[in-house]
Amino acid sequence: MTILITGANGFVGRPLCRRLVELGHGVAGAVRPNARLPEGVEPRKVAGLSPTTDWGAALAGVATVVHLAARVHVMHDRSHDPLAEFRAANVAGTLRLAEQAAAAGVRHLVFMSSIKVNGEETFAAPFGPQAAAPVDPYGISKLEAEQGLAEIAARTGLGVTVLRPPLVYGPGVKGNFRSLIDIVDRGIPLPLACVANQRSLIGIGNLVDAVRASLATPAAAGNVRIFTLCDAETVSTPELIRRLAAALGRPARLLPLPVGLLRLAGRLTGKSAAIQRLTASLRVDLEAIATSIGWVPPETLDDGLRATAHWWRTKELSS
Repeated sequence: MTILITGANGFVGRPLCRRLVELGHGVAGAVRPNARLPEGVEPRKVAGLSPTTDWGAALAGVATVVHLAARVHVMHDRSHDPLAEFRAANVAGTLRLAEQAAAAGVRHLVFMSSIKVNGEETFAAPFGPQAAAPVDPYGISKLEAEQGLAEIAARTGLGVTVLRPPLVYGPGVKGNFRSLIDIVDRGIPLPLACVANQRSLIGIGNLVDAVRASLATPAAAGNVRIFTLCDAETVSTPELIRRLAAALGRPARLLPLPVGLLRLAGRLTGKSAAIQRLTASLRVDLEAIATSIGWVPPETLDDGLRATAHWWRTKELSS
């Protein structure tokens, strides 16, 4: 039987497809027309992730679905109603897929959620599966999708595994982490030496392996299990920059500026959210996934940063 992966040509989807093909699984990718997929992955064309998508042909012969496709978090969303846009894709689109998957005989659905379901900052205990306090439209949509999947699972017998990763980095990364690589590689000084936070991240290799482990031990029929996951090591922002610089073969240029001044600068420039992510703590608990299915991250933070740096250098040489 085939594993169907939505978003198969994305940042997470492509390495996941390659890994599952290497393990001998039959893999199909639900993608838009003309999307390129890794070798060995059968393309199954769908119009997109929406409340009206017809998944019938894509689900033929499928036993398991890994749902990665989503309207992703964006820094400067210009939609008139961002929450409505996120709900249309991430809630209604996801539940449409789950309903049709259950009707087609799919037994297990792995849903890629986000640690943003828990919130943006930890003050004491790390985030685990029980906590849920999203503060932005993306996080709210992911929580509502989780809640809808629980109802579908109870009604249809579909087994559901929910994964909540924090920031994902690795070869092909985009967004803020890609910008950070560029800044560190160019030797631009960063005024972050005084930051004493703790941040959990996850390398793409570890995230792919967590999906593999979830597929190897499916959720029971009608059951929803939720796992928060991350790399084994939690680091401060300046330590992450030092380690990234070492992987790139560059010096880490960190300047000491009090955190209070950084936050004031963020308010004055309209970049409070970006400063918050750089200075606040966000720690994630691995206990649930370790206890339930025995998963521990196989790659270290330095492993992931070295792979990312190698991709960055290779990308530069080929451009």
